[in-house]
Amino acid sequence: MKVLVVDDKQMMRDGVGTTLQRAGYQVVTASNGRLALEQIARHEPTVVVTDLKMPEMDGVELLAHLRESDPGLPVVLMTAFGTVDVAVCAMKQGAFDFVQKPFDGDQLVTTVHRAVEHRRLINRENTPQQPEATSGEHRSVLVGQSPVMKQLSAQAKQIAQSHGTVLVTGESGTGKEVVSRMIHSQSPRADKIMLCVNCAALSSSLLESELFGHEKGAFTGAEKLRKGRFELADGGTLLLDEISEISPQLQAKLLRVLQEQGFERVGSSETMRVDVRVVATTNRDLSQSVADGSFREDLFYRLNVLPLRLPPLRDRLDDIPLLVEHFIERVAYREGVETKTFDDEAVAVLQAYHWPGNVRELQNICERASVLTSDPVISGGLVQPWLTGRREDAASRADASSGCRRLEDVERDQIVQTLGQFNGNRQRTAAALGIGVRTLGLKLKKWKEMNLVAQTI
Repeated sequence: MKVLVVDDKQMMRDGVGTTLQRAGYQVVTASNGRLALEQIARHEPTVVVTDLKMPEMDGVELLAHLRESDPGLPVVLMTAFGTVDVAVCAMKQGAFDFVQKPFDGDQLVTTVHRAVEHRRLINRENTPQQPEATSGEHRSVLVGQSPVMKQLSAQAKQIAQSHGTVLVTGESGTGKEVVSRMIHSQSPRADKIMLCVNCAALSSSLLESELFGHEKGAFTGAEKLRKGRFELADGGTLLLDEISEISPQLQAKLLRVLQEQGFERVGSSETMRVDVRVVATTNRDLSQSVADGSFREDLFYRLNVLPLRLPPLRDRLDDIPLLVEHFIERVAYREGVETKTFDDEAVAVLQAYHWPGNVRELQNICERASVLTSDPVISGGLVQPWLTGRREDAASRADASSGCRRLEDVERDQIVQTLGQFNGNRQRTAAALGIGVRTLGLKLKKWKEMNLVAQTI
């Protein structure tokens, strides 16, 4: 897949290009809109990522040219502070999406992935006889052999075989999208399309058009009919990421789709009927959102048909060696280099950490270690400095002053109490709590070193 990156600043072109190349894309560049049109004619990219402000021809003018010459070519805008309104107007004129500077690499790659999917959908509409293969970047697996992960994997496989709505919850970075894609890939809809919408990334009006589509002339800039994600995902799966962030008005419309499998495009009174399986994800406690009135109770129950909660990494420390091996191999394959290994000391350092960023943070650590050392074996001394600077001292003081108890304190009390019930037997304690014996031992070791539990435990 080729991506054209358009920006008048060489440093930005290089940075964006490197990020996309690491994600597996071929990248061509141009310094303004006029040169971009030449590159498009020469290379036929799948997606265009362009800055808004450029000399000779800016991003908006480039978008206008492309809407005439190739309306199906997705254009992602890079916008700086103060130009977001322009980007939103450009989206109404046909831009696929925008990212606001400064943005991180994951955000950009995710947006480009979605744009590629959008392009494939357009091609699929033109050649409906051709089944769409699942792209390599979306092959998802669950890594881990801890008791909690074995239980999660079995539950996810069981859920995958049904057609019911799924609600995947868990802290940020626990892998909710990975699990969602795995559910689709093992479902009866696996040979159909799976689309993803980040509900937190778009305004309410743009999200409504993204989900349900719009008719030509429905609003200023709606120059042609646009199909929404529900319509495009007919027969397949639609992933609604960060479902808790949608507005009350859209919550009502989404409830109707889930109840009746029907909706109207923006600007139309004709009801469209679709067969779409919805998988929703959130890092919030939706039951609490219902209690405080920010989320509809009836929609919560419609989403919570098949609930699946992902554990934080601190509750599955036994899986860290397997996760490290998985991430290191992925980096080596992507970069075309020899696979490195973490020595026992490095693994022990990782397993003693509390992982506020969960699996995503571990993935970043593995990539950083792979890139920043030429040694085939990664030592604990290299990894340790990246972890010790993110302790919870400030948070602990803040929580103490507010009178609230931290989750880790509650967890520690529960473990100590359960350990006492089984007269110090760690195997029985771990089995009762649903965690591994090694995970239990590492937690107790850390708490002893911090003098938070008795040394005799």
